[in-house]
Amino acid sequence: KLWRDDHVYDLIVVLGHNDDPVVPGMGSAIFMHLARENYSGTEGCVALAMDDLIELLREAEPGSQVEIRQ
Repeated sequence: KLWRDDHVYDLIVVLGHNDDPVVPGMGSAIFMHLARENYSGTEGCVALAMDDLIELLREAEPGSQVEIRQ
């Protein structure tokens, strides 16, 4: 379900997680999307403010990789 009334999916980036090859039980469908105003948690995705996500996309090139760290 990629339509949401809270607009966090108005801009999404599909992150290639567990897709080459798919390993059953390792999760899937992780996105980078817009954060809620209060930056509340996601369902395992990465959420950024609109300006930050747009800046990241401006800097990205074909083959760019995202490293997610805690």
